[in-house]
Amino acid sequence: MSRISLSRLQQMKQQRERIALLTAYDASFAHILDAAGVDILLVGDSLGMVVQGQPSTLPVSLDEMVYHTAMVCRGSQRAMVISDLPFMSYTSAEQALHSAARLMKEGGAQMVKLEGGAEVVEIVARLSSMGVPVCAHLGLLPQSVHKLGGYKVQGRSEVDAARILADARALQAAGADLLVLECVPRGLAKRVTEALQIPVIGIGAGAGTDGQVLVLYDMLGITPGKRPSFSQDFLQQAGSIPAAIEAYVAAVRRGDFPGPEQGFD
Repeated sequence: MSRISLSRLQQMKQQRERIALLTAYDASFAHILDAAGVDILLVGDSLGMVVQGQPSTLPVSLDEMVYHTAMVCRGSQRAMVISDLPFMSYTSAEQALHSAARLMKEGGAQMVKLEGGAEVVEIVARLSSMGVPVCAHLGLLPQSVHKLGGYKVQGRSEVDAARILADARALQAAGADLLVLECVPRGLAKRVTEALQIPVIGIGAGAGTDGQVLVLYDMLGITPGKRPSFSQDFLQQAGSIPAAIEAYVAAVRRGDFPGPEQGFD
């Protein structure tokens, strides 16, 4: 069985088929997600918080990302696997190439994800020129949480919204193949999605994007502490983990998730 390709994702955007993503960190969950029809498994550095118990994503190392990516790839066959470049692993184009090479050669990832706008455009261009598929990430940037002053909605002012839209266009022009928009007003997310040719994936960005992603443990309701307001506990009604994941995929496909209460104005 071949994995979902970039061309398939592009086709889904063009045909307005919503793309379903979830994070994954190990082989067993990867197998369940794959069987449930999840299109993309994101090996997120969110593992620092939900698996390791860290206060943020910042402590996660490249070695740990390679380790978890390899497990997810071994546990899945159909879904595309994207792996996060962790904090401070892409401060230059050459370092980014080295980090991406490890995630792809040792971990088996098909694409790498990095956070940032104008400041990473040259890095995205360099990765793309060397054949590395790139997922960009705008809006709330967890690796910059201390700089941002906490986990806050981004892009509410006209100036910030214009900057995010300009960054999105610049990242696409540099060769980004996918874009994640996190915690931005639903109207801005819709504008960005319509402006770009590449698929746009939302998390806390409303229903107007090409697809949705959640942290797996949040949508199963097992993350310790307060769950993000843009998430939903699918396990509570489904009764089993496989059924919960299938319900999430179906809700994304239908456009039922996220609902009005799971976004920002």
